[in-house]
Amino acid sequence: MGYRKSEYGSDLEDKLQTYNKINGAIRRHFGKQIIKETKLRIHNITSKAALKFGSEAWVLKKREEQRLEAAQMKFLRHLIGITKLDKEKNQCTRIRQKTGVQNIVKEIKQYQKKWLQHVQRMDINRLPKQALQYKPNGRRNIGRTRKRWRYQLHLEDQGTGNTPNPLGT
Repeated sequence: MGYRKSEYGSDLEDKLQTYNKINGAIRRHFGKQIIKETKLRIHNITSKAALKFGSEAWVLKKREEQRLEAAQMKFLRHLIGITKLDKEKNQCTRIRQKTGVQNIVKEIKQYQKKWLQHVQRMDINRLPKQALQYKPNGRRNIGRTRKRWRYQLHLEDQGTGNTPNPLGT
C-alpha cells in the first residue's frame, strides 16, 4: 500500500518524466495536423492515465504538487498557443477555462478518495484493508511526524464537513 521513501521519490519522478515524454510526443507528432480537442483527448487517455497510475498511495508535498501542476500547464499552454512571455494575469485559470481541464492535483486527490472508499468496502480479510487499519505498537521516533496518506485525506475533509476519520472506525 505504500512505498519506501527512496522508491516513492523515484516513482513520482518516473511518472513525471513519462508524462512529459508522452506530451512531447503528442506535440511533435501531431503538431498542427490535429485539432485541439483531439489532442486533449489523446492527452487524457495516454499521458494523464500514465501519470495517475499508482498514485493512490502518494503523499504529495507542496513542492511535488507544484511540479505536477507545472507539467500539466506546460502541455496546456502549448495546446492553446500561449507562451510564458505573454504575461497575462490569471493565466492558469484562463487556460483551464478554455480547455475545460481540471487541476491534475485535484484529480489525483479525488482518485485517492475513490481508492479509500474502495478499500473501506473490502472484506476485513483483504490485505489493503488490513494495511489501512494497522496501528503499530510502541512509541514514535523523536522529531516531526511524517505526513501520512490517511492524515492527508483527513485534512482535506475538515473544510468540507465530511467525516473526520478517513478510516471510518
